Amino acid sequence: MIDQGQDKGHDQDQEWSARRRRAGIAAFAAGFALALAFFVFWPGLPHVIDAGALVVSLLVGGLTRWACQAWMTKQHTGTR
Repeated sequence: MIDQGQDKGHDQDQEWSARRRRAGIAAFAAGFALALAFFVFWPGLPHVIDAGALVVSLLVGGLTRWACQAWMTKQHTGTR
C-alpha cells in the first residue's frame, strides 16, 4: 500500500518539475526573442536575419533556459 505522505510528496515533485519546465520554456523564448530583436533593431548592423543570427539567438535562448533552470534548482534545494 502506498503511504499518503509519499504520494503527496511525489505529486509535489511532479508539480515542481512541471513549473521548472514551463519556466525553462519561457526563458528560452525570451532569450531567443531578445537576441533576435538585437540583430533586427541594433543600428549599424545589416538588417538581415541570416543563419548566424539564428544560431546565436538559439544559443542565447539555450543559455537563458539553462541559467533559469539552474537558479530554480538552486532555490528549491536550498544550496548556495
